Amino acid sequence: MAEEQRQRPRIVVMGGGTGLSVMLRGLKEKPLDITAIVTVADDGGSSGILRSELQMPPPGDIRNVLTAMADVEPLMADIMRYRFNTGEGLAGHSLGNLILAALTDISGDFVTAVRELSRLFAVRGRVLPAAGDAVVLRAEMSDGTIITGESKIPEAGGIIKRVSLEPADVEPLPEALEAIRNADAILLGPGSLYTSILPNLLVPKLAEAVVSSDAIKIFVCNVMTQPGETDNYTVNDHLQAVYDHIGIHLFDYIIVNDGEIPEQVQSKYAEKGARPVQLDKDVLEGSAYKVIADKLVLFRTYLRHDTDKLSHHIYQLVQDWINRNPRV
Repeated sequence: MAEEQRQRPRIVVMGGGTGLSVMLRGLKEKPLDITAIVTVADDGGSSGILRSELQMPPPGDIRNVLTAMADVEPLMADIMRYRFNTGEGLAGHSLGNLILAALTDISGDFVTAVRELSRLFAVRGRVLPAAGDAVVLRAEMSDGTIITGESKIPEAGGIIKRVSLEPADVEPLPEALEAIRNADAILLGPGSLYTSILPNLLVPKLAEAVVSSDAIKIFVCNVMTQPGETDNYTVNDHLQAVYDHIGIHLFDYIIVNDGEIPEQVQSKYAEKGARPVQLDKDVLEGSAYKVIADKLVLFRTYLRHDTDKLSHHIYQLVQDWINRNPRV
């Protein structure tokens, strides 16, 4: 079993938010050695309250990823996601967030709490915060306004020029750097571009490790634009934002949806200001990126990536890369 685990392709997935968790539910079913590096910039809702009152990193994105990668009964996953609707001081809090807060207090630090909860939930892989401490996300808007706080940035309703972290020199976990150095593949997205994906690349040593890695680098583009963050963005606009922040064309492959989204679904999202991300093939064909386009969406209550199809494409790309670049 240990030998089999060592031979599994090693993939590092970076990001945060719902999109990342949905994708990981599919990826964990593949024979992959997964390390998820999750942003710690959230300051809204239950996570924001716990962050402020307990001086701990925000647990929400970590909790979602732990639940997605856990090998537990569905009821346990439901318990982790359960959110109190009533009760003074409890309303709005996720039970999973409170469990992580309790474990942080018991163990003495957040990183140990994540490690212990991963063990208790038989997580398939590793879940690591991008840093051991919470960070503050700032956005410079196109009109020069500075917005402070991850949750406030989309609410500002402006055009984001760039985002930054405070402190700018935040240190990543050594385990995260080691995972990137040993990775066969590094995957970013899907998720909120400016508030979930880019914050990981703004941790200086994480960005340097990703840039210098020989691993295949894959970007999974969002299906829909996000109001207040990526209004009217095309696929290439997402890639340009990453380039503008780190100064390099980072990715080898881009995975995008080219399936039709029903008009009634588009209308539902349009009410909230979201629209399908346009695949600007003419621009991308002249770039160094290799584009994998497929019908990758499912609609139930919300529009989500088809995790089976998406995981298949990712796994196939990683296997092909390893076959062409065997480990020494």
